[in-house]
Amino acid sequence: MEHLALYRKYRPKTFDEVIGQEHITRALAHQIESGKLGHAYLFTGSRGIGKTSVARIFAKAVNCLDNQNGSPCGKCESCQRLEKENDINIIEIDAASNNRVDDVRELREKVKFLPINAKYKVYIIDEVHMLTDSAFNALLKTLEEPPSHVIFILATTEVHKLPATILSRCIRFDFRLLSIEDLTKVLSNVLSKEGISYEKEALKLIAQSGEGSVRDTLSIADCVVAYCNGNITKDAVLKVLGTTDYDLLLQYFDLLKDKDIGGILTFVQKIDQEGKNLAVFVKDLARHARDLLICATTKEPNNLLNLPQEVFEKYLSQSKSIDENRLLDFMQTFASCENELRYTLSPRLLLESLSIEAMLGQNAKKN
Repeated sequence: MEHLALYRKYRPKTFDEVIGQEHITRALAHQIESGKLGHAYLFTGSRGIGKTSVARIFAKAVNCLDNQNGSPCGKCESCQRLEKENDINIIEIDAASNNRVDDVRELREKVKFLPINAKYKVYIIDEVHMLTDSAFNALLKTLEEPPSHVIFILATTEVHKLPATILSRCIRFDFRLLSIEDLTKVLSNVLSKEGISYEKEALKLIAQSGEGSVRDTLSIADCVVAYCNGNITKDAVLKVLGTTDYDLLLQYFDLLKDKDIGGILTFVQKIDQEGKNLAVFVKDLARHARDLLICATTKEPNNLLNLPQEVFEKYLSQSKSIDENRLLDFMQTFASCENELRYTLSPRLLLESLSIEAMLGQNAKKN
């Protein structure tokens, strides 16, 4: 049997199942309940946070014969058609590959036709920012005065590329990146349904690597599940992701703080010989500096960091021993060189020079 990726298998089917976007799902559900629907919607936000999923739920709900508090029932004939992906009233268009003016002109001709056995035809245009200027101009008139039976949902990760004329004709919803806590809940729910055991700290590491994206988080979980064979541990996650254990980061920053050049060079040699991805390590160093800065400057830092208590106490202790300006130096130095480290012919040499530069501070840069 063909394996179905976790992010596809557990794609939300109702508004209640959407995590972290309540400000959007509640507004859309209220519009459906009241019958006061717009003719064009704009869904914007980072990748993998639910734009297309919510668009599909909304498209299903507006034609649902028995919607439940604004959500599709999932049982009626209309919902079943969309579930099987053969509903001719819901049209998904990838603007990345259908971005010419002729494609939009063809769409303009098709919107004139009434939906079949449904109230609305819904056009979901993904990656809409990829349309050409002439295609946007062709779409504008249709967005301005669409037939009453048509609803447009435009989805994009780069809203700044859309013309103001398009933006002004849409009801805009901005999707948010999910917190580590929310992503951990998603992972816990999915893995429990899959019958896979896990360590809580391992889930937090996966959620952190997902960087706010549900799809990225579940894709990473897929890789980890394949490696772990039914039991996800912290050590296994660290191996799969190449990310750095908390204790290694703390040890490295102690060496930076103490300006121990010999210790740093020995440390870099050790992790390089162990086959660690040094570009990932530098990314982890930049994040660690940022986490320590949060510990040093905020009243309730662990509300932001969401670290295990014993790890948080170590972070808090280390943050008190390093000046805030030095932490800022560390963060800027490592964050600015992540891409450079990916493509250099000698990543170890670059990491060593970066570390010594960060260790010696701004004076080293000026001299």
